[in-house]
Amino acid sequence: MVKSMPTRCHLIKVAIPLVHVSSSAAAEEFYCERPGFRQEFSDRRDQAKADPCYVGVSRDGVRLHVLSFFGDGVSGEVVNLIVEDVDALRAELVKKRVRIDTGPVGQTWGSREM
Repeated sequence: MVKSMPTRCHLIKVAIPLVHVSSSAAAEEFYCERPGFRQEFSDRRDQAKADPCYVGVSRDGVRLHVLSFFGDGVSGEVVNLIVEDVDALRAELVKKRVRIDTGPVGQTWGSREM
């Protein structure tokens, strides 16, 4: 008797980080005005109020979902973005008044990070 192994027909294509924030208006301003993301969509249950809100932003093929709904994640998560040239991105962000706490720094494990 020969048993066939199940084929993998569902492959993971992409992961989209969910970033919980306390103010969706501040997050939209930051992500769209500073690092240059573009708003893809927003879902406000009450259009008269800024929060709670679920917003999708993207840049260079990278997508983030930013949300301020109670109970969905914790404020202060970290998202690592892998880029071609961290020094060029730093220069772009500094021009847009983004506060950068460190770097770019060459790490002992081989990456250059900020």
